[in-house]
Amino acid sequence: MPIYPAGSLNTAALQAPDLYIQVVPPKTRYINGVATDILGVAGVADWGPVNSATLIGSPGDATQRFGTQTVRKYDLCTALAVSIQGGASNIRAVRVTDATDTAATSTLKDTAAATGATLTAFYTGTLGNSLSATLAAGTAASSWKLTVSLPGVSPEVFDNITGAGLTLWQNIVSAVNNGQSGIRGPSQLVIATVGATALAPVAVTQTIAFTAGTSGNTTITDAVLIGVDGVTGTSRKGMYALRGSGSQVANLVDVTDSTQWPTMLTYGLSEGCYMITQGPAGASYVTVAASLTTAGCDSYALKVMVGDWVYWQDQVNGQQRMIAPATFAAAKIASLSPNQSPLNKPITNAVSTQRNLSQQPYSIAEIGAINSARLDVITNPCPGGSYFGHRAGLNCASNGAVNGDNYTRMTNFIALTIAASFGGVIGQLQTPDVRRTTKSTMESFLQTLAQQGMIGDVNGGPAFSVQIDANNNPDARVALGYMQADVQVKYLSVIRYFLVNLEAGQSVTIVASATPRS
Repeated sequence: MPIYPAGSLNTAALQAPDLYIQVVPPKTRYINGVATDILGVAGVADWGPVNSATLIGSPGDATQRFGTQTVRKYDLCTALAVSIQGGASNIRAVRVTDATDTAATSTLKDTAAATGATLTAFYTGTLGNSLSATLAAGTAASSWKLTVSLPGVSPEVFDNITGAGLTLWQNIVSAVNNGQSGIRGPSQLVIATVGATALAPVAVTQTIAFTAGTSGNTTITDAVLIGVDGVTGTSRKGMYALRGSGSQVANLVDVTDSTQWPTMLTYGLSEGCYMITQGPAGASYVTVAASLTTAGCDSYALKVMVGDWVYWQDQVNGQQRMIAPATFAAAKIASLSPNQSPLNKPITNAVSTQRNLSQQPYSIAEIGAINSARLDVITNPCPGGSYFGHRAGLNCASNGAVNGDNYTRMTNFIALTIAASFGGVIGQLQTPDVRRTTKSTMESFLQTLAQQGMIGDVNGGPAFSVQIDANNNPDARVALGYMQADVQVKYLSVIRYFLVNLEAGQSVTIVASATPRS
């Protein structure tokens, strides 16, 4: 009684009489949407991996991976702190440098002051100069203990290392680089290399400091944060290091160069990522609108904020700082469900803005001009009350059918979910069962969105339609290997204008309803 997975047995060419069992997978398949809360952020830091998308989910993660926030342009840790306060909890952070960054180093000495082992900071950056290492007697008899410390991080302790002469130094290096089996893993603070000495360490405890670490932040420009693309992940720099990270919203910290906006737009379209940027600090909506027109960016993949920068209370450095509005906007958008617009939603960690601080609130005419210019701005008050929030909720598209933030987010969400879920169709035979299964799976996903109130027709029409049949898959196309699905989805509309017709006065006649009030 042989058992076969479905499709692996040629049922038209059986030879031996027997019972044959084919295991058929369920025809009804369910898929889950891709994560929409992943925020990509690129900036400079004094520690951490370079040009690598690193998961950050809390303030502690940010401190351990990249150090503390610093008052400077392009600062990654500042943007992470603002973003986490703003509700972002699933961040992919990319540290960029100008390629001059170096790792701090130090050496452990033997009794003749020769190098027994060289310790190099795990990452480049000036934070590595705060490292220290202590080699002392171990807990067990005739053993050694190495302790590596970095302020703000739990010390790494490698205890009970044994051996004599060169063997001891080799064992110290092995413990650091490979960890101690069953005790602790490899060091995340330093990398060790062995020297050539055969002498023992100095008999007394030795503590060494690290020097020569540099961050590579001297010649950072907007173009450095944009970076360069590459075929492999190791050759991608800056923004392009976010490829494949799943980031659906991205903020290149403090980038204001409008000549870079077309490049950001192209990346956003290719990755299904909403790119958020802004004009220079203090730039009026007239100036930023002119820059947008000159850049020629007219697409749903880019959002440009007016150069009215936002003030934020920096608890670490004890001062109120002016922060790029895209940092607040990107965090807010990423924290919302993709069907939601940031329009009129409170931004709780904003203290003020340049215009608010100068007591020059926007007039209704100015807000209208900002909307017409395909820009957005954070200001106070909002229609819902005296709080800071977005006053447009728009991307840079001139087409009113696609210019809402929710259009960008929902379109990318649905497109990326379909792309991630139906690759398995490739290589299958195009049979009625395959068509039905694919169609029903798509419909099941879209029905879930409708039930969750993420898509739909408020006036009662259908929320979606999926077609995979002979009408859109004629024989000529099928023969060439094509299978086409035509999918239509209706998004719920964001209320931008609430019109109330008020008739009031002494002469107004009210017609009472005959139906009793409940």
